[in-house]
Amino acid sequence: MEFEWRYEKEQPQQLKYFLKEKGISKGLLAKIKFQGGTIKVNDKRENVLFSLSDNDKVTIVIPAEGEHETVLLDETPIDIIYEDEHLLVVNKPAGISSIPAQYHPNGTMANRVKAYYKRQGYEDQVVHVVTRLDRDTSGLMLFARHGFAHAKLDVQLREKKFIKKYQALISGSLDDLKEHGWIDLPIARDYSSLLKRQVHVDGRSAQTEYWLEKRDSEIALVDIQLHTGRTHQIRVHFSEIGCALLGDEMYGGRMDLGIERQALHCYDLRFYHPFTQKLLEFKQPLAQDMAAIVQRFED
Repeated sequence: MEFEWRYEKEQPQQLKYFLKEKGISKGLLAKIKFQGGTIKVNDKRENVLFSLSDNDKVTIVIPAEGEHETVLLDETPIDIIYEDEHLLVVNKPAGISSIPAQYHPNGTMANRVKAYYKRQGYEDQVVHVVTRLDRDTSGLMLFARHGFAHAKLDVQLREKKFIKKYQALISGSLDDLKEHGWIDLPIARDYSSLLKRQVHVDGRSAQTEYWLEKRDSEIALVDIQLHTGRTHQIRVHFSEIGCALLGDEMYGGRMDLGIERQALHCYDLRFYHPFTQKLLEFKQPLAQDMAAIVQRFED
């Protein structure tokens, strides 16, 4: 894959520092150098010690990644929301893990995306997961189509430039809910379980913001934005305030209201395109099982 920039500074600069500013890591430079890529200035091959002058054209060619041979293929079709040569946004169904695990090497979104890349005949077939979702959470997931895009998106994640919002169905102490609230409670491992988390004074800081959208006597629909990214954060926080998610048996959610998985859906994903810098925003309606419950509010 080829990328091109124009150097626009009066002061000379070594090529390696210019490439670093563009997000080219030492690892990616080594890959370009040793795995068949090229670095050119004004269409002439140069090394990274070359001194750039104003208006120089810099071109890099990153070699294709091939594939992770250990990632198995799952030919189940994927629901593509957006795709270009750098990004892939999909709608993940509930009940599907994001990535393979030791005892579950297939049937995940990563397996399905790899099979899709294979069918399309893409040169880059390594699956780069940028935003994961829990197995039973539905909604928007972002993949990078190549390692350079992944690295640049990771910078945005670290700088908290991503906005990822969820909708959840909850029950319990609904009268105590505010129209707009903030849950600020630390989260730690619950050592009685390999998976479970808990609110604990010695845990890591965790903040969840929510807006009450709709409610009846038993159920409420809340809009949620995370300000930290702790494991099971939404589930733990709402359980702690007495409003566990429907279907979330692990954290005390009701299992008798027509949904058998945690009623959580990632519906809104916003970030800057790693190369055009354009703000991208994607929205995805609630999954069918959650939408059917919300319909009760209108009936």
